Amino acid sequence: MYGIRSTCRAAAILIFICLAATGALAQGIGVTPTNVLLGPGQDAAALSITNRSDRKISFQIRGYSWRQTGAEGEDVLDPTADLVSSPPIATIQPGASQVVRLVLRQSGRTAEKTFRIIFDQLPSANPSEEVHVLIRLSIPVFAQPEAKVAPRVHWRITNEGARSWLSAFNEGNRHLTVHDMKIQDEAGRVLQLDIRSPPHILAGASRRWRIVTNAPLARDKAVRLTAGADLGSIDERIVPDAGP
Repeated sequence: MYGIRSTCRAAAILIFICLAATGALAQGIGVTPTNVLLGPGQDAAALSITNRSDRKISFQIRGYSWRQTGAEGEDVLDPTADLVSSPPIATIQPGASQVVRLVLRQSGRTAEKTFRIIFDQLPSANPSEEVHVLIRLSIPVFAQPEAKVAPRVHWRITNEGARSWLSAFNEGNRHLTVHDMKIQDEAGRVLQLDIRSPPHILAGASRRWRIVTNAPLARDKAVRLTAGADLGSIDERIVPDAGP
């Protein structure tokens, strides 16, 4: 996932969690925040890691640049030295906490920069016979420039064969985070959306979600899209296109 690989011992299971909330608790590990926004001129932020389990845990944090490609908006992560954590590796005793400082080495940003940090729980140095679940958290980091930035998202519905898709293209210079997307036909019937990916639409990127229907949507009948977003609500009337 995300073009990176991870190796763990045979006695461990790796669980990947992609987060967009303000805090998370997974297998006794608390992380706050799980969505980092660096404002104009801000080059550092702090994460608080709490061990709420009954055994010590070790973890590693690595920074990746983040982009989205293709019509599906596939997330691609590339290793980067522009975003670093201090400390990059640490061990926390039961009931204790650790503050991790994130530092962005870039300065004079002219556009929004997008990163993800990967938090990996490390296997124990003395693994027992029992199976341990190792947690991987993917946390978005948005670094905004001094100049004003804003998303500008265009929505459309396309039919491809027997399938219909809700598509979004962000031609702005800032990401948009959406949630609670809902599509209704003219009769007010809610159409199911197949949403399996994080809710971010990065600047210059496209995303699309399949509309679960038995037949393509009629081209002459508009549908209503409503959603929440980090910069306000969305309420648009969309007429389906013939194709991509």
